[in-house]
Amino acid sequence: MVITSAIVSIGIIIACFAVGLISFYPLSDWPKAEKKRHIEALTSQLLNFVIFVWVGKILLNPSLFIQDPMAVLAYPGNSGAFYLATLFTAIIVVYKSVYKNLDVLAFVEVFVHVFLVASFFYEFMQLVLGNHSYSLGYLIVLATLLVVFVSARGRLPMPRLLMTILVGWTAGMLVLTFVQPFATVFGYIIEPWFIGLFFIGCLLIVFVSKRKRDA
Repeated sequence: MVITSAIVSIGIIIACFAVGLISFYPLSDWPKAEKKRHIEALTSQLLNFVIFVWVGKILLNPSLFIQDPMAVLAYPGNSGAFYLATLFTAIIVVYKSVYKNLDVLAFVEVFVHVFLVASFFYEFMQLVLGNHSYSLGYLIVLATLLVVFVSARGRLPMPRLLMTILVGWTAGMLVLTFVQPFATVFGYIIEPWFIGLFFIGCLLIVFVSKRKRDA
């Protein structure tokens, strides 16, 4: 029963990200080949993230993994595994930016679009199908950010727009952590300290990428 529930949860997340990836095509004015290239780059990193979540679960539960590997790999990980996966993914993105000529600003633009759309649909399904009342606050934050992102694209320089979305998401999540018992991202409980570190990390990545592009 628990395994079935875990499979359903994973399936919902995959479906939501598929919607986010598909929605990028009609809403972006990039050439088709460029869209395809950046979507493939993001998909690759999303797969890496899933692998890193598994790695995180193993690192956080080494003794249990030795005794019963499926007990670790088959069940959803805790927030610690999510934090480690985020850290490992950020390191990979920075590495590819420095040594593989990854256009981080373009990558982040695609990621923000897909993340906002996927998160919105996920929280909507949690609210409607799962009757999770705490999803409503985050749903409002995501809806606001989506409207801003879509309406301001092409009107504001992309670095400024990305910073606006980052600040808005960070502020919204911090407010939710104080007015609700907890705030989650795709079912993982997010602590205020992680939100702060995530904001600082993204800020540095966007700033350095902008300077590299302008150089």
